[in-house]
Amino acid sequence: MSSFFDRAKRDAERNLLAMGKDKVAEYKEQRSQQHAGAETLKRLGAAYYAERHGTGTPEATQQALQSVEQYVAAHGDGVLRG
Repeated sequence: MSSFFDRAKRDAERNLLAMGKDKVAEYKEQRSQQHAGAETLKRLGAAYYAERHGTGTPEATQQALQSVEQYVAAHGDGVLRG
């Protein structure tokens, strides 16, 4: 028969484990968003480089810029600060 303290300890451990899993999921979501922002900036840089070197178009650069602006509108400009 388990005592009150044993049950309380077991419940606390379960709650702590659940909180830990939530934090890990939150961290993964943040990292995923940061990665998506970095990729969006990378595409903008590649489009600009291609345009400047004669292999890209202004339209492609404009489209990449619009993607960055949409990302910033949805997620903030933290990715721009490095």
